Amino acid sequence: MEWLLAKQIRPFVKLAGFASLLLNFALLAPALYMLQVFDRVFSSGSVETLVMLGIPVFVMLVFGYCMDAARARTLAAAGRRLEQCMAPEALATQLERRAAGVSRDDDALRDVARLRGQLAGPGVVALFDAPWVPLYLLVITLMHPLLGAIAVIGGLLLLALGVFTERATRRDTERARDATRAAQRQADALLRNSEVVVAMGMAGAALGAWSECRDRQHEAQQRVAHTGARLAALARVSRQGLQVVALAIGAWLVIGRHASPGIMIATTILLGRALQPVELLIAGWKAMIEARAAWRRLGEFELRVRESRLELPTPKGRLDVEHLSYGVRDRTLLRGVSFAAHPGEVVAIVGPSASGKTTLLRLLTGVRAPQAGKVRLDGADIARWDRENLGRAIGYLPQDVELFDGSISSNIARLQTPDPQAVIRAAQSAHAHDLILRLPDGYDTHIGEGGCLLSAGQRQRIALARALYGAPRLVILDEPNANLDDEGDAALAAALVELKARGATVIVVTHRRSLISRVDRIAILRDGKIETFGPSATVLARLAEAARVLPFPTAQSRQADSLKASAEQATA
Repeated sequence: MEWLLAKQIRPFVKLAGFASLLLNFALLAPALYMLQVFDRVFSSGSVETLVMLGIPVFVMLVFGYCMDAARARTLAAAGRRLEQCMAPEALATQLERRAAGVSRDDDALRDVARLRGQLAGPGVVALFDAPWVPLYLLVITLMHPLLGAIAVIGGLLLLALGVFTERATRRDTERARDATRAAQRQADALLRNSEVVVAMGMAGAALGAWSECRDRQHEAQQRVAHTGARLAALARVSRQGLQVVALAIGAWLVIGRHASPGIMIATTILLGRALQPVELLIAGWKAMIEARAAWRRLGEFELRVRESRLELPTPKGRLDVEHLSYGVRDRTLLRGVSFAAHPGEVVAIVGPSASGKTTLLRLLTGVRAPQAGKVRLDGADIARWDRENLGRAIGYLPQDVELFDGSISSNIARLQTPDPQAVIRAAQSAHAHDLILRLPDGYDTHIGEGGCLLSAGQRQRIALARALYGAPRLVILDEPNANLDDEGDAALAAALVELKARGATVIVVTHRRSLISRVDRIAILRDGKIETFGPSATVLARLAEAARVLPFPTAQSRQADSLKASAEQATA
């Protein structure tokens, strides 16, 4: 099993292997003790000999107990070490992949937990005992070649049964795993959309579809369980049958005076001990297959490696977008998008639905990588920035606001240990300070999972404060006033004015007149391309002229009318 040789746990595996060697040497003692009792004590009738033979056996058993306990603790420590090394990277990679829209079906953390649990399972213990099976077979052969031959043949038969078990259960195990993951994903989707499901009376149909998926899961698991149980029972019966055969042949050798009674008993005990790891491997083969599959998935998952990168100076906020292109499958979302934004400037990105606005913002934050082109912050490719350093320089308010269970202060502080002064400054910059003070416990108010105890407008204003925490130089806002009332709209407009005054670069997607009137430049995005980009007055004038020339209203002319009204409102 290649995952047992991972460099993170290799020292623990070596130590556990050494403990297994000493343990298996110690477990030879009971069989040798039986040999001496039958061959020497019974014939001599000496109690002193019995006592003297028992003392070293007792010492060896205590030593074996210590080695067994040491191996168990070492494997448990190996599991903890594996989780400490892999779980943070697995979660970090999963976060980045989901943010980039690469995959939403990853179970990396579950795979890491499965590997940790398997390290303490009976299958791995049997793997550590299996290499010492030849030691027992050698001792049996030294006692009598015929008994040794029977032991070797029996071991090979059980090994063949183990290989057959692996092949017979592999496909069903994979199907059961896939069915389990599908059922879990469907249940997660139902929980995420619980309000819609309940409100629109979809629960019955949704539960019916989930039940069908669960039934397929149970059917696949049942096939694996039945096959595994039959083969495990066959392995147990085969081991016991081999012991009976070995005992019978041993008795025949004793009758013919080719072996002593002690050899008959000792070889029976040793044969049972030699075949036990093989039996355990067969019984636990399903778990071993799952662990191997988990390790392969983690390998395919390509865990994020933290690269040591030269720390760049704090950016001033100049943003250059150079010929960006991005697509999903066979659909192109952005094509050759280019524009620039300077510190102290607010750039609005407007356009119809599905024109690529949100995708463009995700590329600007660096959570998604363009298929062509570059996003540069202060001249440096944003992909070359250290993610944590870049995150401190960027404030991002997504269209779908997500907050975390905890206090308002911890959410504004981006889940770090809150700096009270910095938290308050961020809230004041977002003009949310008074809103927060009106809450039951102010900044210490717990907002529940996802901010469920707050209204949509409150969540959006607190998320804006989070985006402004630490005074970032580049602020990216996606429909920041989608859920705001008039008070929140005024607070957002005031925040934009202050961001411009302190020299931050602001990119905002909006259709609201209250924000369009505050911007310096406008980019009109249509079908994934920049149709128009320039100073707001120039862009508005072009749109107004286009609307005046066209003999009938179009989406472009209606947009021009809306933008023109915004400009006139700002001038007034």
